[in-house]
Amino acid sequence: MTNGAESPEAVIRAVLRDHGRLKQDVAQLDARADLYQSGLTSHASVNVMLALEGAFDVEFPDHMLKRSVFGSIDSIRRALGELAAA
Repeated sequence: MTNGAESPEAVIRAVLRDHGRLKQDVAQLDARADLYQSGLTSHASVNVMLALEGAFDVEFPDHMLKRSVFGSIDSIRRALGELAAA
């Protein structure tokens, strides 16, 4: 559902803002920052995953359903890139 006008990182940050329940402003986070240290819980990460699937019209396969995939904005962007290339 991305319209192409927003970068993937901007969409990821919007999803994290709306669903991640982070303790700090996602706009100020470094793309490599540990999202779990920033307040992302395992429950919130499921909500983030579902929102990302809707926003990017993808489905995360079982092998990507792990903490490291959702550990940073960079790792999420890489995972989405892999899904888009597949």
